[in-house]
Amino acid sequence: MGVLLIQLGIVMFVMRLLRPGIPLPGSEPRTPTTFVSVPYSEFLSRINSNQVHKVEVDGVHIMFKLKGGEAGLGSIESAAGEVNSKFQDSESLLRSVGPTKRVLYTTTRPVDIKTPYEKMLENDVEFGSPDKRSGGFLNSALIALFYAAVLAGLLHRFPLNFSQNTPGQLRNRKSKNSGGSKVSEQGEIVTFADVAGVDEAKEELEEIVEFLRNPDRYVKLGARPPRGVLLVGLPGTGKTLLAKAVAGEADVPFISCSASEFVELYVGMGASRVRDLFARAKKEAPSIIFIDEIDAVAKSRDGRFRIVSNDEREQTLNQLLTEMDGFDSNSAVIVLGATNRADVLDPALRRPGRFDRVVMVETPDRIGREAILNVHASKKELPLGKDVNLSDIASMTTGFTGADLANLVNEAALLAGRSSKLLVERDDFIQAVERSIAGIEKKTAKLKGSEKGVVARHEAGHAVVGTAVANLLSGQPRVQKLSILPRSGGALGFTYTPPSSEDRYLLFVDELRGRLVTLLGGRAAEEFIYSGRVSTGALDDIRRATDMAYKAVAEYGLNENIGPISLSTLSGGGMDDSGGSSPWGKEQGKLVDLVQGEVKALLQSALDVAISVVRANPTVLEGLGAYLEEKEKVEGEDLQEWLKMVVAPAELTFFIRGKQGSLLPLQPGTS
Repeated sequence: MGVLLIQLGIVMFVMRLLRPGIPLPGSEPRTPTTFVSVPYSEFLSRINSNQVHKVEVDGVHIMFKLKGGEAGLGSIESAAGEVNSKFQDSESLLRSVGPTKRVLYTTTRPVDIKTPYEKMLENDVEFGSPDKRSGGFLNSALIALFYAAVLAGLLHRFPLNFSQNTPGQLRNRKSKNSGGSKVSEQGEIVTFADVAGVDEAKEELEEIVEFLRNPDRYVKLGARPPRGVLLVGLPGTGKTLLAKAVAGEADVPFISCSASEFVELYVGMGASRVRDLFARAKKEAPSIIFIDEIDAVAKSRDGRFRIVSNDEREQTLNQLLTEMDGFDSNSAVIVLGATNRADVLDPALRRPGRFDRVVMVETPDRIGREAILNVHASKKELPLGKDVNLSDIASMTTGFTGADLANLVNEAALLAGRSSKLLVERDDFIQAVERSIAGIEKKTAKLKGSEKGVVARHEAGHAVVGTAVANLLSGQPRVQKLSILPRSGGALGFTYTPPSSEDRYLLFVDELRGRLVTLLGGRAAEEFIYSGRVSTGALDDIRRATDMAYKAVAEYGLNENIGPISLSTLSGGGMDDSGGSSPWGKEQGKLVDLVQGEVKALLQSALDVAISVVRANPTVLEGLGAYLEEKEKVEGEDLQEWLKMVVAPAELTFFIRGKQGSLLPLQPGTS
């Protein structure tokens, strides 16, 4: 910055010397000149008294010469003696001027006063303006030089880094060994120790890392590394985290990019970037390429997932197929791809020789969830209370992904911080679980009047019917909490039933029927208490019950009249993914009508059974509903005191333990 100021000072000095009307050094006349600055009023006075010989006007700046200005000292003094007494400073200056010097006066005209040209013409005064044409080019050059000096100084002070990543450019991540510790150009290194709950996927990727570290161990046996590994899983299961862990474990160049970076406006740019990517990876081999969300450019070309037949994405996919097929078996370049839509990928990309392995990254089981909670708790150095058992917390979070669990730990810490606690306690984790499942409790929105009573009886109906079902089926979890505090997402009430303590992979028919009855328990309570006058509060319950009943009838083959038929497979023409028309097309309309009728009959039967349950427990339903309306939240021993009086009528026993069917596969996220 100091250099910049010096350059600026030099340029300003030169421009000052070139100001029009001031003689350049070496070009001044032989007679020395003295400049005297006077007020504008003195200039007007000299003009009116006809004492001015010559005037040069440059905008508001005026320079004038008096008549006899080059005369001896006597003439100068006589001229100066006529100046008003208020100009004593200029008079003293004039008396100090030698007899051989020329005197020029300078003044500045106020902007609201006109130059007296008429009076000057009347007195035959010579006047004009300075000729700027001679110095125009030089002045422009000096101004350009000034701006160049300023720009050079700014670039020297704040240099531009053109190597920074911009959208669309590939990012290179390489771990380096420095003093025994790994340091990443992208920040904190992630290793396999930071990944938990996906042990099978870790084993697959650890083998790749081992091959990159010690290839001779496999090459001497005639084995070659997999050219591509596709990570498939639901969002939040840890696909990208696993890829980062590979980068942290393998001491090789790790080139990471997103598939969307290949999609450009101009046709051919995506294919060109694919070529550059693989050329760079081969040059730095052994190396790893990670393409996140690969389905953005690798969708199937059979027309089912595309509208046009040839576009930029298709050219990019063709180039990606060509590059992966052209790998040298000894190039030691491995491609990792991540997607949650493996069904839309082009079959040519998934064949062996391109993506040799497909690694499923699934939601963790209870042991995996506990390990993930331990990783995040230790990584954040979370001060846990003595009542916190992460194994119990893991049992409450069936169906949670790794990202959900990381958010759960963070939410629990935030809740503890809001309460100014020194430790994160069990209640904080339970509240965080409830927030993840049902939403955040609203602090200001409160139910009032008849709405509060209806919602209280609705939630009490769920609790009564759920308890009656649990009394018939062993091992079923029981209701632990009721609340009528509105939550974000539109829920006006909340009935919390924790999942079972162990992971479940199968759901029996009687358990499914029990869930249907429990879901419709709120609507049944409204119909019973208010004599058929129901509300719209059962919207979500009916939606979930309908989905469950439809899958039982149309997908799981549990209905006697429909039989063991998968309606979606039948309507899709089979499982060959050909996309052709189904040979059963003419019969589908009748079959769909039959399925809809069976689903409606199943739901109506479940509702009738739920009404019979609440009718058999009127005291518990009304008493618990009124208590909940007063307290707004009931849990623990207070709730169990009411629910221990619930009885199961014969209609419920007959409905649940009716005809036993086959096993029902458990859907992801259920227990």
